[in-house]
Order: sequence, then C-alpha cells, then structure tokens
Amino acid sequence: MSQASAPHATDMLQQQARELVAIPALSDNPVMTLARSIGRQIDRDGLSIDALEAWVRRLRDAAFARRACHIAAYVGGVDDAVIEQRMRDVARRIMQPDPNDSPVPIARFRAATERSRFAAVFTAHPTFALANPVYDCLAEMATQNPQQSPTDVPAFLTHRRAAPPTLDEEFMLATQAILRGRNALDRLTRILLTEARAHWPQLWATLAPRPIIMTSWVGYDTDGRTDIGWWDTLRLRLRMKHMQLTRLGAQIAPVTSVPNDLHERVTRAVQAVEAQIAACPDGADPQAVANFAAVLIGRRDEALTSSNDLAPTFAEAIDAATPDDKMTLAVARAGFMAHGLSAAHTHVRLNSTQLHNVARQRLGITDNPDIHAQRRALIARMDEALDTTQPIDIDFGSLLVEQSTAGRLMMTVRQILRHIDRTTPIRFLIAETETGYTLLTALWLARLLGVEEMIEISPLFETQDALEQGEHLIEEALHSPHWRAYLQRTRKLSLQFGFSDSGRYVGQLAATYLIERLRLKVCDLLRQWDLAFVEVILFDTHGESIGRGAHPYSLADRFDYLSPPHARMRFLQAGIRLREETAFQGGDGYLLFGTQPLADATVSVIAEHAFAATSIDEDPVYDEPDFSADFFSAIARGMTGLVEDPGYAALLGAFGPSLIDKTGSRPSARQSDTAAITTRIRHPSQLRAIPNNAILQQLGWCANTLQGLGTAAARHPDTFERYLSDSPRFRRALDFAAHALAHSSDGVLRGVIRLLDPDMWLQRATAHHDPKQQEACLTLMHGLERLDFWACTQSMFRRLQSDHLALRNAWPSAPRMEADEMLLHAIRIAVIEQIWMLSTRIPYFAPRNAFTRDVLTAKVLCLEIPDVLKELEKIFPYHAYRSFDLDFHEPHGPRDEGTYMREYTEIFEPMQRLFSLIREISTGVMHHVGAFG
Repeated sequence: MSQASAPHATDMLQQQARELVAIPALSDNPVMTLARSIGRQIDRDGLSIDALEAWVRRLRDAAFARRACHIAAYVGGVDDAVIEQRMRDVARRIMQPDPNDSPVPIARFRAATERSRFAAVFTAHPTFALANPVYDCLAEMATQNPQQSPTDVPAFLTHRRAAPPTLDEEFMLATQAILRGRNALDRLTRILLTEARAHWPQLWATLAPRPIIMTSWVGYDTDGRTDIGWWDTLRLRLRMKHMQLTRLGAQIAPVTSVPNDLHERVTRAVQAVEAQIAACPDGADPQAVANFAAVLIGRRDEALTSSNDLAPTFAEAIDAATPDDKMTLAVARAGFMAHGLSAAHTHVRLNSTQLHNVARQRLGITDNPDIHAQRRALIARMDEALDTTQPIDIDFGSLLVEQSTAGRLMMTVRQILRHIDRTTPIRFLIAETETGYTLLTALWLARLLGVEEMIEISPLFETQDALEQGEHLIEEALHSPHWRAYLQRTRKLSLQFGFSDSGRYVGQLAATYLIERLRLKVCDLLRQWDLAFVEVILFDTHGESIGRGAHPYSLADRFDYLSPPHARMRFLQAGIRLREETAFQGGDGYLLFGTQPLADATVSVIAEHAFAATSIDEDPVYDEPDFSADFFSAIARGMTGLVEDPGYAALLGAFGPSLIDKTGSRPSARQSDTAAITTRIRHPSQLRAIPNNAILQQLGWCANTLQGLGTAAARHPDTFERYLSDSPRFRRALDFAAHALAHSSDGVLRGVIRLLDPDMWLQRATAHHDPKQQEACLTLMHGLERLDFWACTQSMFRRLQSDHLALRNAWPSAPRMEADEMLLHAIRIAVIEQIWMLSTRIPYFAPRNAFTRDVLTAKVLCLEIPDVLKELEKIFPYHAYRSFDLDFHEPHGPRDEGTYMREYTEIFEPMQRLFSLIREISTGVMHHVGAFG
C-alpha cells in the first residue's frame, strides 16, 4: 500500500472502528478485531511501514488539534476583550463587594490587594513529553481561540523529543512561562490601580498590589536528584535576579521624568549581577569558588541585596512623574516589590531522610523516626538541641567540605539570603514528611545556620499514612515550644499536598477527600492552640492530568476542586487567613502560560478564584459525612488492594515503561546492576508517579482514578445517583471519573493482556501451516512462559473488570473511549506483534556478556528495543569500514562482505522504525488524554 493511499485506508479503519464501538454485538473485543485486521494487511497485503506511519500521523494530528481547542476552552477562552472584562470585574468586586453599598475605604482596598492570596508555582516535574517546537505550536493553535478543532495542523514528522531536557533547558522553559505570567500580573496590577485612581486620585499611587505571585523550584529541587550542585542553584538563582533587574530596567526605560538615579542604580545592579554569574563555578574547584566569592561579595552592594533598597527611590520617582509615567512606575514597582530580587519566589526542596541524616551526623541521633515508639524521645532530644543551638558562621569553604545534602542545601539558602536577596523569604519543602521530628530537625538546622526567621518550613503530605495521620504530625511539632515560637514569629504555617503519589496509592478521588479532611483538621488545630493569627499556606502539588489531581474540564473547576469553597469558608469563619498555591508542572503545565494571551487568560481565572465570594452552600457531601467517609474509604480500599496485587505490578512492568519516552532527568524505574538482564518491576513503588500514570494511560486504563469507584457506587446506588446530580463537590470529583472512562477501555486492556498469554501464541502456531511461522510463535510462547506475566495479569484483570461492571451499572450514561483513540491502541497492538515476530528471525549467535538468546527474547517481549539493537549491532555489525579505503600496498580486498546488511535492512531497521512508531502512537494517545502522566 502506498503512502498516498494512506488517508483513504485510515478513513476505512476509522469507519470500521466507529461501527465496532457503536454496535458491540459485532465483536466481543473491537480493539483486537481492529488489530487483527491491521495485522492481516501487513502480513498478506504488504502494508508498508511508511503507510502505517502516515496513518498514525493523521490520527495523532487530529488529536493534537482537539487538544489545542480544549486548552483554549480550559482557560475560559483567550479573547482579549473577555480577559480584560474578567480582570476589570475582579477589580470592581474588590472595590465594591456589595453592589448595593458604597466603595470600600482605601485601607480595605490596600489590605485586599497588598496581601499575596495565590501563588503559581513552576516546577520541573518530568512532563516534557513533546519537542519544544511542538509545544510552541500547540500553544499558538490554542491562542487562535478555536471553537472547533482546527483542520490545518502543522506537519511534524514526529512530536517526540530528540532527548530528555537538561536542567538548563528546563530552567529556560520555566522562565519563559514565568515571564509571561509576570506580564499578565502587570496587566492585572494596572487594572487594579486604574480602579483605585478613579476613586482616590491623590492616593492611588501609594498602592503596590501583589495578590498573585509567581514562584519556582526549577534548579532548587534536590529531592531524588544528584545532578544539581549548590553552584548550579546559586547560578540559576543569580540568573533569576538578573531577569528581574533586566525586566525592571526595560519597564522604566521609557520613563523620562525620573528626577533621581533610579535608572542608573538598576543599570549598575544588572552589570554587577552579570559579573557574578560569569564568575559562578561549574564545580567544586576551590580556586574557582574563591574567585566567585570575591565577585559575589565584593559587588554585593552594587548588585543590591533587597528590593527595599529601591523603595525610597521609587517613591520619589513616582511622586515626581507625569500622570502616564506615574502609572508605568507604579506597575513596575508593584511587580518588583512583590517578587523581590528574582523573577519568581524561591522554593527549595529535599527529602526528610536527608534531614534525618544531618541530625545523625551532627547530633549523634541514631534512632529511627519511622518507629513510632521512638518518636517522643527523638522530639525531646531535638527540643534539647534547640534549647542550646546558636548560629554559626559559614563561608563558601564550608559548602565545599559539607558532606550532608541537607547541610549543603541550608548553607546554600544562607548564602542566598546573605549575598543575593536578604529580605525575601525562601520556602523549604520537605518531601515524605511523616513525623513532627522532621519539622523540628529542619528548624534546628535553620537556627544553626542563622536563617530560621527567613525560611518557611513546609512538610509535604503525600503518603496514605501522612494524609490520614497528618494532624498528629503537626500536633507533634506544636507540642514543642520552639515550633510554636517559630510560627508566632513568622506568622505562617506552610503545608504542601501531593496529589500524584497519594492518588496512585489510594486512588485520586479518595486522596482528594483525605487532603480536604486534613485541611479542616489543621484549621481546628490552630484554633485549639490559639494560633488563629497564623496565615496558612496550602500548596497543592498536582500535575495537569486527572491521575495527578488536575480537573479535566476547566481551570476554574480545578481551583474549586483543589480548594473547595466549603473548606475555604471554614478557615474564614475561624479567622485564619489562607494563601493558596498551585503547581504548573513541566512542559504540560507551562502550556497554560505558553503564549501571552494564554498567560493573561490563566491569570485572569486565578484572580477570579482568589477574590471569589466564599460561602457555605448546601451540599449533601458535607451534610451526610457518614456516606462520604464510607464512599471514599471504599475507593481507597479498592485502590490499595490493586496496588498490592502482583498482577498490577506485572501489567505496569511488562512493557509499559517502553511505551513512553524519558521526559525528565530521573529514570522511570530503579536501575538494575546487570545491564543485560531485564529489570522486573515487582511493586508499583519501583516506578515514579508520573511514569506510573503515563503507563496506565498508554495501557488504556486509568486505574488510579477508577479503581474502587464501582464498588463504592454499588454500596449506595441511590445516594450515588442523587449526589451526582445535587452535589457540586461530588460532581467535580466524578468529572475525573468521567474523563478517565472516556480514555479507558476494557477491550484495550484485555488486548494488551492477551498479548502476554502464551496460550494465544500456541493457538497461532497451531493455526499456521508454515513451519517457520509455527516456530516463531512457539519461540514467543516460551519467552512469555519464562516471564510468567499471564496468570497474575489475568487475575488482576478480573479484579478491574468486576469493579468496572459495577460502575457501569451504577452509572450507565458514563462516557466510553471514542473510535479514533481506540484505533491508535489497535495499531499499536498490531505493531507490537510485528516487532515480536521480526525478532524471531534474528540469526543464531553465541552468548555475549550475558546477552543470550533467552535474554534477547525477554527484552524484546518487554519492548526494550533500543537496548536490543545496540547489542545486536555489536554482534551483527552492519556498517562497512569505508574509512579503511587506504593504500595497504596489496591488491584491494573486500570491505562489505563481512557486514550484515541484509539483517539490518530486513530485521533491525524495521524493528527500529516500528518501535519509534509505538512511541509516536503514545504521543497521539497523550493528546487524546490531554496530558502526560
């Protein structure tokens, strides 16, 4: 089949897929029927790889266009007039909360707008699944504000990245998004000040609004990373300072009525920071570090060490400026003062174990905090240490010799606060926090290094234990007078909630219920301990997919799902101020800031949420807590049971990791010491959360959103139906399930599991009359028997399917996977079969460094094709040594006869192309789902 005929063939397949979906009686498994049809076209009709690639590109591009349309709708549209009106409505609501009452006094307007209510946090989670030009194209298509899927899609040969992003690339992509976000914040600030000017023409210029801020941990996150040195963190932090100052310089450059040296001071600061960046070392070379210290410290005052250094100069310039220049300067000052000496606020992150290690090293505390019986003694010992700890002096030499990760990170924080920005607090995030001892250890280390007043210590709640027992963790810390004194001085309690890991272990819907319940308990705790004056910062670390906590239909619903109005009202009633923070993770997250119109739209929706009127509406999910507890507990039990099912690990690990490209700097699974042996995933915990979720998407079953829901619904079918129609909170949760069902198919999953069935390959061998084909099928059968995936995955499938049937009975109108997405899965199943069959044609070879025929078969069945082809190139070299065409003073001998060009042309190259096609199909499926992982 020629490539020219591919569109016609694709139309025929799409029509067949639609018929199979619409009329279930035509096939007991539409996916396998389609896969068989495609396989026959390859085997009997000579369907070429070129034609297959063309099919996939066409289906991929259609999904890509729909995704662009969805992004535009997700942010409420990108029509500039709508965005402007949305921001103006927010400003008017702040000015006049009650339309029937008078505008508020300026003091109240100032209090409302000069407190940061919301932060957008940019992280470098590994969701950089597309090539950068493809992301740019997707954002541009969304910016056209399509009401329907565009038909004209730019022709990319592939949507995949050529290689995973580097740290510098992640930083570049993050800062591009951040700067667009800053521009959008300036637009909001101008509207707020314009509203204020209309009411207080003499006083408006004294305002410096900062209701929303930008924040980043890109380059500062050392949890699970060994590739980020302290010099990298300092260099990137200096670059953020440079961006802030450069941006400020550009903002005030058009202003000609400045009577003082504001321009000159900013210019000198930019030049000084440039010199500091140039001197920053790229490793732990003592001389290079000493040279850096000389420049950083020697030009510190010139580079500025506080945004407050320019506050009097700004005030003087604004007072003397013309009316137009006054607004320009006021907007520039507001953004500058809101973010300090950085384009975005700074979060650093490490793991709780790293903190425990530094306490063991410096204080000799060797007891295990994971043992509950030892915690009281541990906390008592840390309290004793805090009683006597005095700050110590450090220099860059201290950083060079410090062995502990936590010690180096806190020292790096100290140097940032001493030499780069002395007045902007730094968030200190601690992953996997499960005891109050961890918080006290962080406080002790901060006190030791003299930074406790300037860091916001924040535990991350992400495990089931932490979510269920989180209030006990906080109360453990509150029993310490040192922790209470810390909260009283900083007047902030920072908490972080992880939706990815919690969702994959207890189910996304149950995790969100546990998170909301924990927040309400924190509210009660603060009242009990007379700490209602403390501002609570709630940072939701979620991704862009349903499996990781992002509402699928709109950004406004996302915010109300993560931070329900009921919970916000409870804090308001308790007199506790809230700041909400939400993550925009990696490439997918940056898309919402991918162009200036998208960033403007996103910020306008954030502003609407941040200033939304809060009330406790009637909602049965809160009125009937017993049902809610039972319902979400049933989901959690269903998901935890699945996680411990050996078949679930086998399903994820069979060839799941090979379906997705590496999208970040960390491996999807822990590495084996023996490269020749296939790593066997024995438990989902061996996979990180993002690839875990991405694999589920590619297998056609969003288990971490769906599992247990059918059982929960079947326990209370009438109540389930009533809540679905009457409860906004419950309905938003079920939106996740609806989206998951729209991208899940038991037929796809059954087809994948059927591939792993040795009996199926025995049946094929029996049906073939060609002895070579029989032998090929038997080879695959024996390989699958050795891997032993079949029995446990079948048992696991029965678990999934019984829950799924219960859900369909309770919710018969729930969505189903559409034909085009199902067709992509069917093509991939057919392609996998082709790769497996091709591998049986590889000639005999002697074992080579533990790489045997059995190892080869196991790796091929797990789709570890790049590793296989790398080994085969050594065994069957197919590159002629043409560089040897020299004069060796004898008659010219053969050069090509020793190569294996036939094997390369007929086996290895087709395997490589088909494997690349599998990965390209994965991008198409991802476009349908709307996010990676």
